Amino acid sequence: MGRLVITHSTYVEGLIPVLRRLASERDIDTVTPAVISRVRGRATGLQLRISTPITGGHKLVARRGSSAQEVFVVTPLDRDGLSRALEKALREP
Repeated sequence: MGRLVITHSTYVEGLIPVLRRLASERDIDTVTPAVISRVRGRATGLQLRISTPITGGHKLVARRGSSAQEVFVVTPLDRDGLSRALEKALREP
């Protein structure tokens, strides 16, 4: 089980419960939500997508409404493995 790093005072609405479920996956080491920003366009509901590989893991982008937040995931999983773990975390209540 990995850990979820809580460092900010604000997060995209509904993101933390999903990240807690993601961090509980076996091959996830650390999940760190980072900078939050305003974006053009509107995302319906909470959306998480894998953005780019980083050293030791991947960067995700979480979107809801007109807000976007970067999330860094340290994991040995490849893109497909992380995608499956992410889908599972989004599906669970």
